[in-house]
Amino acid sequence: MTADSWSTHGLDLGPDTVIKTFRPGHHEQSEREWRALTLLGAHAPGLAPAPRRADLTSDEPTVAMSRLPGLPLRGQRIDGPRLDALVSAVTEVHDCVPAHLLDEVPVRPGHRQYLARRIKAWAPRTRPRVGPGVGGAMDRGLEWLAGADPWHAGDRPGIRPVFGPGDGNLANYLWDGSRVRIVDFEESGRSDRPLELAEITEHVSAWVGEPLDAEEFIGRFELDAAERALLLDTRRLVALVWLFLLSFDDPEHPRNPPGTAERQAVRLSRLLD
Repeated sequence: MTADSWSTHGLDLGPDTVIKTFRPGHHEQSEREWRALTLLGAHAPGLAPAPRRADLTSDEPTVAMSRLPGLPLRGQRIDGPRLDALVSAVTEVHDCVPAHLLDEVPVRPGHRQYLARRIKAWAPRTRPRVGPGVGGAMDRGLEWLAGADPWHAGDRPGIRPVFGPGDGNLANYLWDGSRVRIVDFEESGRSDRPLELAEITEHVSAWVGEPLDAEEFIGRFELDAAERALLLDTRRLVALVWLFLLSFDDPEHPRNPPGTAERQAVRLSRLLD
């Protein structure tokens, strides 16, 4: 889960090559990016940029990759062929890495335990300064979180691992008129479908502007009962994270339209209901 102003890299866009330069100290992000491009290049060619070269040891690591055609889905109407292509791309990235190789991939950052800890750390200093609408939803979310599963999803039967990009921003999904390709893998790793689907449906890019129909999108995936139960809880968790993130917006220099945090409070309340 990322936010644009917190970007960890710069981009040099060439005619057919993109060079991603990471900030000092962000070696793990560059390693995850290179690992993902290498795995997907071998097992899902064409779905993501092809890996070209990498310098993962310098102070500012770099990863060079092919430049893909297409425009970001963020801000586009996602139905019909676009929705079909998005579902196809998400399904492919989840399933393409063979199980014996996926076992060797580290768990992605931003897992459920991490998100729950972040919320609990934010709450004492954030709750007192927000308005009643946002604050009421925060209170409901925190009450739910206090009694929720300890988030050891891997211990639940029926939750199979998948390869996850780790970032649900629809700007990372490029539509070229016939298919969707995926970019940005610095938060990628071993994951599960409920977490990866929740990252997409609850990301602010999925509902500010042209909305993604979350229920129709989710309905395209064949989830079993365990995955569906975990998906609902994970959507609540990710939505609560976003409520906090949106409440941090500086009113003097807003990154989102006025009232976005209040709209997120309503979205979270619906999920909690």
